[in-house]
Amino acid sequence: MIAKLPGFDGIPALAIRLYLAPIFIMAGYSKLQLGNPDVTGLASLTADPNIVGWFGNPEWGLGLPFPTLLANLAAWTEFLGGWLLVFGLLTRLISIPLMFTMFIAATSVHLDNGWFAITPTNPDTSPAKALSWVGIPGAEESLSNSEGTSTRLNKMREILEENGNTDWLYANGSIVVLNNGIEFAVTYFIMLLALLFIGAGRYTSVDYYLGRRLLAKE
Repeated sequence: MIAKLPGFDGIPALAIRLYLAPIFIMAGYSKLQLGNPDVTGLASLTADPNIVGWFGNPEWGLGLPFPTLLANLAAWTEFLGGWLLVFGLLTRLISIPLMFTMFIAATSVHLDNGWFAITPTNPDTSPAKALSWVGIPGAEESLSNSEGTSTRLNKMREILEENGNTDWLYANGSIVVLNNGIEFAVTYFIMLLALLFIGAGRYTSVDYYLGRRLLAKE
């Protein structure tokens, strides 16, 4: 059975592609003006001015040079890249700029917030506890932060229970504390790195069939 597994290696590649595709499609779409009814024509294909401003402003944004160029490159890389992942077309090629966007996002937007995207509120089950066993720097601080966050979150719940309709407020899920760390960006980077090495997948991608045709011509 194990010897036959490589014949099905297109399945995990397909799963990774379909997991990542909507994330990048919407990340790119949200940076463009395609959904703005007040903008038409070629202007709708450009990055939103607010996004351009965020890319360039050093006070409340990223402070990057050439913000208009970089915002448009990021938007179209994510939007088109997401669709290419859907079909498994040019997968290894598009994985490289998508990895670059994730690296920039992690280092320029999320790095100062630490690792976690959502702050753990139970230090006993936090992944940081395992890291503290081997003396990883920052692990103990993370556990302490979890305890403090738990206290604050419990206080938020008390306020909501006293002053709000919790059945309605919690109908779509309980409240959490957003840490906005590098966790998601690094996770997507690793998944793209896997696609760079394994490709789009046997039998499940356009890349596979294009490759077979090219080999047949040789």
